[in-house]
Amino acid sequence: MKDCEYRQIPPGTPAAPTASGPPTSVATSTAPATLASRPRRKWEVFPGRNRFYCGGRLMLARHSSVFLLTVGLIVVTSGLFFAFDCPFLAYNLTMAIPIIAGILFFFVISCLLQTSFRDPGILPRATPSEAADLEKWIDNLGTSTYRPPARTMEVVINKYMVKLKYCYTCKMFRPPRTSHCSVCDNCVERFDHHCPWVGNCVGKRNYRFFYAFILSLSFLTAFIFACVITHLALRSRGNDFLTVLKTTPASLLELVICFFSVWSIFGLSGFHTYLIASNLTTNEDLKGAWSNKRGSEFANPYSHKSVLTNCCAVLCGPFYPSLIDRRGFVQADAGTPSTPKGEIPSFGTKSDASMKVAKDDHRTPGHCSHHKYEPVAKHPNFDQVTLGMLQWL
Repeated sequence: MKDCEYRQIPPGTPAAPTASGPPTSVATSTAPATLASRPRRKWEVFPGRNRFYCGGRLMLARHSSVFLLTVGLIVVTSGLFFAFDCPFLAYNLTMAIPIIAGILFFFVISCLLQTSFRDPGILPRATPSEAADLEKWIDNLGTSTYRPPARTMEVVINKYMVKLKYCYTCKMFRPPRTSHCSVCDNCVERFDHHCPWVGNCVGKRNYRFFYAFILSLSFLTAFIFACVITHLALRSRGNDFLTVLKTTPASLLELVICFFSVWSIFGLSGFHTYLIASNLTTNEDLKGAWSNKRGSEFANPYSHKSVLTNCCAVLCGPFYPSLIDRRGFVQADAGTPSTPKGEIPSFGTKSDASMKVAKDDHRTPGHCSHHKYEPVAKHPNFDQVTLGMLQWL
């Protein structure tokens, strides 16, 4: 008797036209299940307001139109200079002019791209289990007759008291010099400011590239401005100056763009040079967080009391890896391991009423709170995210 082959057909699948036909129905029905079970990378579910490109390798802020304007102004102005001014200056003066301009242009564009597409130092948000554990720990600091304390934590840095504020979005205590960017909706370490001209936040991981960008851009703008004036001056020998401008409208456009740009760019470069020499950030300087007087109660605890040392610490310090792991795969929250009872209570469910706490304490950093806070390193989220970033304290 001839042997028969049996094959299980899923319910609802049409029968094959012939007994010898290929099992196309089974392959078709299983294809959507395979696509649905594809592991997702972290950049695909990133909670911040960022856009990712090249499989998560590059990132920008959500609104990047001003960044495109910056690139357009630099490329158009430099392109007009190379096309209309450099040939005349190289023939009548020296070939060094287009070479210097090319080097400056390449350096400006490379620093701009490094600033714009790099992770500025974003801190990952707490997992649900870590957030619940921290909420329970904060609630247990109060009593039945006393409200929970304000969500701040105090640490000592170089003998100065610094307050760490709680971020209600990221569900964690922010490390020193960390702030939450309202544009990108991320906590950025050593947050300087959000710069729409580069389309990204400026923080710990891209500040040196930002400073190199504005410094090199100021040199490029001044160089093009001086070369265009020289070009027009050489052409106007024995001719009317207005006639020369009519014959070279591109040079006139470059002159206008550079004239209105060079002052702001030079001012920005000087301001950030002062910040680097003082080891300050734009955010700290605008808020007046620290006093410039030595020995003051509110002196800058991050300053090394030396201009050279501050410059080396900011521009030549170690380069820290990214903490958000954009290319990693999404994994389910496995929970937080239980900790000793004396350190952090085990987390549990909580009602909406218990989630309400007092507003942030706005007292100055020099005054201690009436409550004794636990050390920061006891929180599991702090161990995973910020303990390595405080190794310099």
